[in-house]
Amino acid sequence: MTSASERAWLRPTSDDRTARFAYGADYNPEQWPREVWKEDVRLMREAGVTVVSVAIFSWARLQPAEDRWDFDWLDEVLDLLHDNGIAVDLATATASPPPWLTTKHPEILPVTRTGETLSQGARQHWRPTSPVFRTYALKLVEAMATRYGDHPALTAWHISNELGCHNVYDYSDDAAGAFRDWLRARYVTLDELNRAWATSFWSQYYGEWEQIQPPRLAASHANPTQQLDFKRFSSDALRDYLRAEREILRRITPEIPATTNFMVMGETKAMNYPDWAAEIDFVSNDHYAHPGPQRLDELSFSAGLTHSIAEGRPWFLMEHSTSAVNWQTVNLAKSRGELARDSLVHVAHGADAVCFFQWRQSAAGAEKYHSAMVPHAGPDSELFRAVAALGRTLEGLTPVTGSVREPARAALVYDWESWWAVERDSQPTSLLRYRQEALDWYSAFLALGVRVDVVTTTTDLTGYDFVAAPILHVVPRALAARLDAYVHGGGHLATTYYSGVVDENDHVYLGGYPGALRELLGIRVEEFAPLLEDVDVRLDNGLTGTLWTDHITVADAEVEVLARYETGDHAGRPAITRRDLADGGSAAYVSTRLGTDGLPEVLKDLLAGAGVSSELPESARGLVELTVRTDGSESYWFLVNRTDEPVTFDAVAGEALTGPAPDADGGMVLPPRDVAVLRVASGTTPFH
Repeated sequence: MTSASERAWLRPTSDDRTARFAYGADYNPEQWPREVWKEDVRLMREAGVTVVSVAIFSWARLQPAEDRWDFDWLDEVLDLLHDNGIAVDLATATASPPPWLTTKHPEILPVTRTGETLSQGARQHWRPTSPVFRTYALKLVEAMATRYGDHPALTAWHISNELGCHNVYDYSDDAAGAFRDWLRARYVTLDELNRAWATSFWSQYYGEWEQIQPPRLAASHANPTQQLDFKRFSSDALRDYLRAEREILRRITPEIPATTNFMVMGETKAMNYPDWAAEIDFVSNDHYAHPGPQRLDELSFSAGLTHSIAEGRPWFLMEHSTSAVNWQTVNLAKSRGELARDSLVHVAHGADAVCFFQWRQSAAGAEKYHSAMVPHAGPDSELFRAVAALGRTLEGLTPVTGSVREPARAALVYDWESWWAVERDSQPTSLLRYRQEALDWYSAFLALGVRVDVVTTTTDLTGYDFVAAPILHVVPRALAARLDAYVHGGGHLATTYYSGVVDENDHVYLGGYPGALRELLGIRVEEFAPLLEDVDVRLDNGLTGTLWTDHITVADAEVEVLARYETGDHAGRPAITRRDLADGGSAAYVSTRLGTDGLPEVLKDLLAGAGVSSELPESARGLVELTVRTDGSESYWFLVNRTDEPVTFDAVAGEALTGPAPDADGGMVLPPRDVAVLRVASGTTPFH
């Protein structure tokens, strides 16, 4: 299903050339004396490791002074790994500049919105737009590519590391100049910029390009479109830097694929990753689970979104944790079975590589309490035994490699620009959380046992029977036309409060909300009615709404009111509506936050109207997540037990590649936190 170049990182460096799941971790041998290195590779072989990422934070070791280089230790490490059949995802080492560079050139250090210059001493202390930093960093990339481009251990290039994790928003003079250049390219003329930014408001009219600055700390709220454009620019600036490193690598080593690790997880929202994906040869992602009731939902959601960003191709899980991290309020260790289950959820959503941060747990430094494949306790530990067991499991799943995720019948639209816009200042409510609403809808699909693809606004929706687009706030006219065509073509759309309100310039569509979607939905809202934090409203279908309500007027005879408010200022008025078109499509609107308790009930009815139902047996719905991968001839059904109790299946067929196998009578018990992968002929189901 994928080309040889796309799967190059699946192959170890030994004589066994069979493509299989890549398995490994970040490896930081510079933290350890040489006598540990041989022990490391011995344990790697024992654990089934096939690939490690090396030199991510090694700039100061590789170039200890401007005029001095030291590659000998890295030569030795790469040779040792190759001799033991372990491939190397080699970093360009540019993520963290060394102290000699920031001492000589403090002008590369980022500047905050309030004008403070960030210091060295941590990581990512560099400006994305600094020409000085770029000169030194690209010299290092050139040196790395020239020296190691032909090394037999090299399987992929790892550009920088987690670009933008700490330095995405820089307000320096370098950034100001680059921002103006970006604006010139976007708007061409100052007249067009003034129109887009609505600078007639608050006397903000710009007569010269040099008058424009980043949205630094001001006396009041900065111009909304300026803020949105600065977010766009900041993402693009990092993408431009990514492109600069990639171009050097492609020039010197055109046959070696290059990637960089995204961070599709949690509230990491500053980088518009769908825009970045075309710049790399394969998508990689880092993901760390967050404790809470939606822990596994969020993990699955992020893996599904990564699959969409990768446009259906196999992707690389570059980092996740074997157990506890070190940066949460309380760093919980993983329960038994979660290490494997977390990993296999990513695999179910298209990952063909499973890697951790890091190989050996650090004895010192800021991340010494972050878990690793080899913990402080050493290999004689339950954690390392679980690591080795996962290596064996992945080897048993070799037939799955190269397959792709089978499309679902339902899709959930996720939009970075709406995310940026609705969580800015000067909103109807500061309590709204875009990702949380999207995650709640995803949790509702999981509760119903219905497979759903997390997609972006550029995705072709015509193949989906049902599309949910919660808080789709920024809707350019072209997107509105696509949604209209989808519904009039027989598709079923559901959206929510605060959707369709503004265009790409953050200008409100006049005439009533939900603006660009008003005619499609057949309703009109005159005024937003957000709720205070401790206030809720009851609906006449027994559900409770929070956060938001709308004063809805039904404007089309085709609109059916599915639920009304029973309490609050809008008691008796519509709360949930659906417009059923004569040509078979429908467009539904949910005007309040229903959360994980209420959304499944509403979604169930909306899905039924679209003819979409779960493929799982009824007894497993909400308890088991189902994901399907296929290579065109065979399908691989991933059944993930989301609970701490066993789940029983009465009639199952198929070959078990991992997890319990169906018994002679077709019964199967899926243990707590376990995963079963069943292989069946493509187009068939294991359930009878």
